[in-house]
Amino acid sequence: MLPYFLLMAGYRRILLKLSGEALAGKPGFGLDAESAQRIAGDLAEAASSGVEIGVVVGGGNFFRGVQASDTGLDRISVDQIGMLATALNAIALRDYLRTRGQPAVVFSAIPMPPILDGFSLPRVLDHLSDKEVVIFAAGTGNPFFSTDSAAALRAAEIDASLLAKATKVDGVYDKDPVRFPDASRYERISYNEVLANELAVMDASAVSLCRDNEIPVVVFDLTVPGNIQRLVKGEAIGTRID
Repeated sequence: MLPYFLLMAGYRRILLKLSGEALAGKPGFGLDAESAQRIAGDLAEAASSGVEIGVVVGGGNFFRGVQASDTGLDRISVDQIGMLATALNAIALRDYLRTRGQPAVVFSAIPMPPILDGFSLPRVLDHLSDKEVVIFAAGTGNPFFSTDSAAALRAAEIDASLLAKATKVDGVYDKDPVRFPDASRYERISYNEVLANELAVMDASAVSLCRDNEIPVVVFDLTVPGNIQRLVKGEAIGTRID
């Protein structure tokens, strides 16, 4: 078996799954300009290395669909509100990237003219080839699907070499590291082990889609400045699922 760092090297195109909470920063709600600018800066630097980058962004900093569905709102409406929340984050991230001199564009699974263009794979691939960061909003455009599933879907569609899931922890653990100090972190783990052990890292449908399309996943800590650049350079960070 090849060493881990060699398996990690040579990315041509990656799909980054970015949670809305990451853009909320310490306040925990809404859009924190400092956090969003730092992430945009890291993305711009990573893109300057020549790696093509797509980003699926969540909306949990504005609206938590699963929680809201317990308050009497219809589940489909809840998911649609969540999709709109992702559009807010996508527009903001696009503009923060542009202020860094990094071209960026947003495509939405739900067309929102004249604000956002609808998803078009040929156009997406053209923008990626032009070294623009492509941000995907509105998840899959369907209720009952998470942004994890959207990330796996978009990664498969754009033929990504890697799906990178940005989190607040440094990888996948055998149990919740916040609650259990003796939790052990995996350096590498298989898709099937994640599914069999029901590890709460991604939706089962997203893990299965990545497995079926042979897309490796790296779960890493986004709160560490520079980790996106380390990832695209092939450094061994976080946990690799393959």
